[in-house]
Amino acid sequence: MTSAGVAVIITPEARADLDRIWSYIAQHNRQRAITFVREIGRHCFSLPQFPRRHPLVPGHETSGIRRMPHGNDSVFYRVGEETIFILHILNAAQDHEAILFAQKEGGTDGDGTGIKPPFP
Repeated sequence: MTSAGVAVIITPEARADLDRIWSYIAQHNRQRAITFVREIGRHCFSLPQFPRRHPLVPGHETSGIRRMPHGNDSVFYRVGEETIFILHILNAAQDHEAILFAQKEGGTDGDGTGIKPPFP
């Protein structure tokens, strides 16, 4: 829970992304891996102050997914009524379109994003 009663929820997918980022950086510098993941966390938990300050992903505005840059990485999130959902944390080299907006096999989540919203 953070300011103004708005909760920040880090989805399992975003947690897996953080683990991947930490593991990659830790191969070279364990201390930097720790500080980098903490920086991303602080950045995420600052979102309730101005949750709509970052733009919607161009070309996918109806998905409600926003992109917050952090160095060479981006935090992708959705703003709910009282909750901000951190969906993924991806490196610029990754194909975020394929990860975020690919239609799931056998159908979609209903909005064409391929991401099942963690809220109604």
